[in-house]
Amino acid sequence: MNKLFLIAGPCIIENSETPLIIGKEVKSICDELGIDFIFKASYKKANRTRIDSFKGIGFQESLEILQGVGRELGVRTITDVHESHEPELVANYVDILQIPAFLCRQTELLLSAGQTGKGVSIKKGQFVSPEAMKYPLEKVQSTGNQNIWLCERGFTFGYENLVVDVTAVPKLKKHGVPVVMDCTHSLQQPNQKDGISGGDPEMIASVALSAIATGADGLFIETHPNPGQALSDGKSMLPLDELRSLLQKVVKVRKAITS
Repeated sequence: MNKLFLIAGPCIIENSETPLIIGKEVKSICDELGIDFIFKASYKKANRTRIDSFKGIGFQESLEILQGVGRELGVRTITDVHESHEPELVANYVDILQIPAFLCRQTELLLSAGQTGKGVSIKKGQFVSPEAMKYPLEKVQSTGNQNIWLCERGFTFGYENLVVDVTAVPKLKKHGVPVVMDCTHSLQQPNQKDGISGGDPEMIASVALSAIATGADGLFIETHPNPGQALSDGKSMLPLDELRSLLQKVVKVRKAITS
């Protein structure tokens, strides 16, 4: 059985202090529970709803902070890329490139990410079936890169909500690559009338445990010491002080289904 991995961190690099605070705590928990930790944070947000939403502190500074967290903690790092010119630059700072769900069909972006030779995590679009994710996967594989994950993050349901289909994980696993469950973005309530995405963080544990029970190889959980003060996606993030108890349950479930 491959080691369970956790992609976790704040939604975005807000400053130089918070990412390391979060990273140290998550690494301590993961080391205790035997989980492979990968630190995640966006170096910029290219997809905020409103023009006045926080988009980052500057790409160079953010990438250097990301790189610094990875080096200090001795863990791999992952961040989003949005345009085809970004992967070549961003690959100098992180270990894994993440393709956002709404860009999972962007051929040039997928090829550019694959050509870096870095790991590539492709989020399944909210509008794409698990079966149809073979096509984004094949685009990256065409570059010779086989270090690819697929990440489930729910399906669009009406105008302001997402739903999680528990059959998505086993369907995605049929593609023969590791599958990640995004436990926080799958609970977003996007496109709210006030231009600020909502969420349902009370259901994070339910999504995480059901994903592990259906065979997910890894979990994606955005977390923050104080989600109410987070500058992006605070309404769907897990409070950092709740992470240990959740992961303890996750480890028990995974052990139960593989024993």
